[in-house]
Amino acid sequence: MSTGKGIDTQQATHLAADDDQPPAEASADTGGFKPDAELPAASALGAFLEAPPSGTPPEVVEALTLMAGDPADPLPPRLYFETVEQSPVAISVTDAKANILYANAAFEVLTGYDRHEVLGKNQSILSSNATPESIYQQLWRTIQRKRPWTGVLINRRKDGEDYLAELTISPVLDAAGRIRYFLGMHRDVTREHELSVALRQQKTRIETVLDAAPVVVVLLDTDGRIILDNQEYKKLLGDLRGREPLALLRSALQQQAGFDPLERAAAGEGFRDVEISIEVPGNAGPRWLSCSGTAVNESDSSLSGYFIRGDAGDQRLLLLANDITGRRREIERAHLENLRARLAEQQLAQGMREALTAASYQLQVPLNMIRAASGMFKDGTGNPALFADMLGQITQAGETALATLHAAMPTQVPEAGVNVNVNELLRHVLALETDNLLAAGIVVDWQPALVLPELSGHKNELRSLFKHLIDNALQALYEGGGSQRALRLATRALDDAVEVIVEDNGPGIPSGLRLKVFEPFHIGWRNRRGRAGMGLALAQEIVNQHDGAIEIDPDYRDGCRVRVTLGNVRARD
Repeated sequence: MSTGKGIDTQQATHLAADDDQPPAEASADTGGFKPDAELPAASALGAFLEAPPSGTPPEVVEALTLMAGDPADPLPPRLYFETVEQSPVAISVTDAKANILYANAAFEVLTGYDRHEVLGKNQSILSSNATPESIYQQLWRTIQRKRPWTGVLINRRKDGEDYLAELTISPVLDAAGRIRYFLGMHRDVTREHELSVALRQQKTRIETVLDAAPVVVVLLDTDGRIILDNQEYKKLLGDLRGREPLALLRSALQQQAGFDPLERAAAGEGFRDVEISIEVPGNAGPRWLSCSGTAVNESDSSLSGYFIRGDAGDQRLLLLANDITGRRREIERAHLENLRARLAEQQLAQGMREALTAASYQLQVPLNMIRAASGMFKDGTGNPALFADMLGQITQAGETALATLHAAMPTQVPEAGVNVNVNELLRHVLALETDNLLAAGIVVDWQPALVLPELSGHKNELRSLFKHLIDNALQALYEGGGSQRALRLATRALDDAVEVIVEDNGPGIPSGLRLKVFEPFHIGWRNRRGRAGMGLALAQEIVNQHDGAIEIDPDYRDGCRVRVTLGNVRARD
């Protein structure tokens, strides 16, 4: 760093601050300068400056004056040089044209250049083409206005590796206020930049995941203020036409679930899958949400928590709300359908009971007349003409009772033939019978064929067929009374048909009854209560409609095995 004509900083420093040099004193009679063994270097420099030898260049006097400082200052002048030299921050001094005059040891470590390699070179030796030209233009405009500039540049080390430098450049002015030097301090902030970018990327990823989540996500502080939300929350805000969703969710949890979510979070407790409903303008019915909350403890961000990591931080509540309106409506619809079916069955049963009661009452009249006629003939007082009239009344009353019974018969709506999956229909019936099977302690062996031919059939009638067969097997197992109750269901593919096998390890069916059990109103069970004896008869009718066959396997000895063959449904007349 040039300090005048032909004198550099290191030379001046050596002259001014080398404590090993012999002391000097000023000559009283000549005005010259000579060493004094009792004076330290700083005092000698002060004495020199008080009476410099004649012929000393003014620039040298000025430089030494700057380095010596105030003679009354107790700190030695060399301390300032050593402070800069040993600073962990890279420091350089340039002239007004940015030519490097001085660089400290940290500068060498950071840039990879030895100081003798850069002295006299322009500061641009560290420049990288990655820094926009506009940054340099702004830098020079600022320092030329005698103002310090602080910013970030992309510099290049001696080995060609780029690094991010946080740089501060300060102009150094002379006594006349002119720029003589520039003081530069810079440090490598590449790692800080990488961490900052990684943090931004992580934040972006989290926000992307949150916004893509199909559930409402909102993070709250202890006062209920929103710290973070996602797109689903904003969408709900729009659906509510500006009403804050959080207020509605919190109120619904308080009223419908009986607790305040923020109080739960403050106590460090959470909750899961709490279903609530809120009213949404213009929505057909309430909107149902399944809410879950997790208490989150964030680190203490205050200055007092910098060293003491054990202090409790701020309590947060992460609230999730999943829209289950569709599922709830489907459940409600299924529930209504179930109720509707039960009501229809009850009405049908009530109507049939009423019709049977009326028919029984109407049948009582001809039976009474038959008894009276039979008594008259037994007594020998019977009149053929009167008896013929009574037979007419009996016939009419019987026809009236039959008409009442026929009117009570429910009408059957024809079912369209569609492609059916026999395995799926069997699974449906098994699902319906699960409670009964578990209650009876029955082990089910389900062996469906992996591939079955595609058939056309009546789904509801086939479900009824399988239910009749499974109910018949259940009754056999009940009456068998065995401790090990087993039911086996299997399907098998035939050429253009499907075979269904239903086996049970009950008492079996005697060979003489294997055909009779398919007759209407035949009941072979000891417990006949509530049974009309029509199960297998209806099963055979459904099998016939599907161009199939049903039989009880005569070769099966461990209970009963029913084989059903199903083809394509026959067209109805």
